[in-house]
Amino acid sequence: MNTTLSRTRQLHPPQPEAQVESRPVSRVSVLDRLALHVGLALITWSRRTLPTAESRERRAHLYEQHLARLERERVAERMRLVTMPQRWV
Repeated sequence: MNTTLSRTRQLHPPQPEAQVESRPVSRVSVLDRLALHVGLALITWSRRTLPTAESRERRAHLYEQHLARLERERVAERMRLVTMPQRWV
């Protein structure tokens, strides 16, 4: 018994081609797009970081820290000059 099919023989009757339904493309209106942009702008604006007003005590403390750092650097430079061996040119 021959189980191979001949190439001329069709396996099923031809089917009519299915017609593709073309639906109109749904577009978003200009008003909806504008509302979307305004909404996103409001969200990003509301999530911004607000500058905090520094208290008077904090500014004074920062200034004292700055002065103390300058004093430490001055003392360190003085000690470096005193303890460093002199170089004769």
